[in-house]
Amino acid sequence: MKKTAIAMLFAPAILAGCAASSGQGSSMDVTVDNMQNHNWVLESVDGKALDLPEGFAAPNLEIGEAFAANGHGGCNRYFGQAELKGHQFRIDKMATTMMACPEPAMALEGVMSNVLGNWSSVELGKQHLVLKNSDHTLRFQLTQGTN
Repeated sequence: MKKTAIAMLFAPAILAGCAASSGQGSSMDVTVDNMQNHNWVLESVDGKALDLPEGFAAPNLEIGEAFAANGHGGCNRYFGQAELKGHQFRIDKMATTMMACPEPAMALEGVMSNVLGNWSSVELGKQHLVLKNSDHTLRFQLTQGTN
């Protein structure tokens, strides 16, 4: 009987520890300070891992000082001024280079432009960034700070 009572006392602490280690406690406030000076590399689109053509690097989003944004969209480089309003993010007046690439890369770039160039909701964690609009969900992994 005593052993059961002791086990019942410790069960909530054990469960709380499991929840914390599963990543539930890893979300961060969505602020300019928490988002800038980071390089985020795309790891999935709409819940599916990237399937890149050979020789193509994963797209990325780099947010630097003064919330300036740039990166690689799948084929072309892009840049613009990032904006944050509450939990909504976009890159205003986004400009890109104009190279042609194989279709899988161009399609991925279209998705990136759609999500980054329009207001999208933001979820921010210590190691991830999720941007979601009515069409797509992009999940990025933190790789390093910017220069």
